[in-house]
Amino acid sequence: MTADEFLLGIDAGQTVTKACVFDRHGRERGRGSARVTVHSPHPRWVERDMEEVWQATVTAVQQAVADAGVEPGSVKAIGIVGHNDGLYLVDEGGTPVRAAVTAMDTRAHDILGQWRASPMWPRALEVTGQVPYAASPSTLLAWFLHHQPDVLTNTRWVLFCKDWLRFRLTDAIATDPSEASAAFTSVRTQAYAQEALALYGLEFLADKLPPIQPSHAIAGEVSETAATVIGIPAGTPVVTGAHDVDGSAIGTGVVRPGMLSIAAGTFSINQIISDHVVVDERWQARSFVEPGYWLNMSTSPSSATNLDWWCRVFGLEPGESAYETLAAEAIQALGGPSTLVYHPFLYGSPYGEMPSASLFGLRGWHTRPELVRAILEGVVLCHRVHVDALRERFDVTGPARLTGGAARSSLWAQMFADALDLEMEIPDAAESGARGAALLAGRGIGWFSSLEETAETVTIARRHRPDPERRKVLDNAYERFVLAANEMQEIWPQLAGEAGV
Repeated sequence: MTADEFLLGIDAGQTVTKACVFDRHGRERGRGSARVTVHSPHPRWVERDMEEVWQATVTAVQQAVADAGVEPGSVKAIGIVGHNDGLYLVDEGGTPVRAAVTAMDTRAHDILGQWRASPMWPRALEVTGQVPYAASPSTLLAWFLHHQPDVLTNTRWVLFCKDWLRFRLTDAIATDPSEASAAFTSVRTQAYAQEALALYGLEFLADKLPPIQPSHAIAGEVSETAATVIGIPAGTPVVTGAHDVDGSAIGTGVVRPGMLSIAAGTFSINQIISDHVVVDERWQARSFVEPGYWLNMSTSPSSATNLDWWCRVFGLEPGESAYETLAAEAIQALGGPSTLVYHPFLYGSPYGEMPSASLFGLRGWHTRPELVRAILEGVVLCHRVHVDALRERFDVTGPARLTGGAARSSLWAQMFADALDLEMEIPDAAESGARGAALLAGRGIGWFSSLEETAETVTIARRHRPDPERRKVLDNAYERFVLAANEMQEIWPQLAGEAGV
């Protein structure tokens, strides 16, 4: 290993694909990104064109290598992480069967309701370590079985996003433990379980599930075809990769039991590693990238994407500069108690599929800065719903590590510290998912001997400690947040019915 050897990490999110070049010490040397269009051809459907997902990856990689100013041949290994859940279906020839379904899709909510009322529900929790949600592979595959069975007939492989991209890079079919555990593995053996498939009436799909390989194993090499498109030499090793939340944990040095990590992006992701199985409907006990460890994730699609929505509605271009502008506005309204309650449930919630976003307490004298403050606080308080659930059953050791859009704002990060009464550490990696992917690649080619060794590359850029006075304000706001959610339980289904969703 020499100083001019690098790793490439790819992080394929639900709206943006990012690629970064890292040196042997885990320092970012170059970055690229490309947006992928999300389509909603029907209410509750959220899809992407699979070829566009691949082309976005090509663009992001080319930008990252150019930005780093390195020779493509100096990239010694590639790692990929991607959004989990949803479906990326391909036929015998590796051609997409249909558009990809993202994790924000809720078309299968009716099936979910039927399952929830059946004896299958508690058994799914016991067998798989989680109950399904609307965009779980199990729920979506059952929906296609009932509504579009030809889709499953034409499917050879049921893949996740990162598996599709790795297939395009290498022609190799595989998945890793973290993604395989989304639906059809035993939470205790961490291997595929026939009973898991049978719970959902999907036994016939067993041979359509990709083989499981370790996240850091070399799953293939860049093919001649991919090399001509992406610019990385043929033969470059590509590791299996992982779910993006696992990648983010690794990229921020969260690799040991008891460590809490929070990602505030499209999803509210709140997760803690354990060395034993603890199941609860409020989180998913999924396999971590290391055998015998679990990543317990309490999540909902209800985080920083709310601010992106605000930007679109009020004519601001989403991004870091918009976040800075809105944070500056919120500071103007930060004094005193919270007088508004905002539920950030534009795409989902911790309370099931029916809740929608809500704003309570609005008066004619409220100003735009006060509305922005309400959105920021609402996102943070939604994270607290998830974190409080985890803290009931797990001991959190030390500070939490925060990543995602909220971590780029000092004001927002401080709100997390105050609302959760936890010190927040902001790691030095702006793109923690891509960094985690790259560190897995480095481990695959022997640059690192363990996850603990990869964690030594992480440094903390800044820390936010709880402010006692602001903590009291947000404690009061949280009580109203939960109370309003409880009171809305009967109204949300009515609103959904009126809207035809």
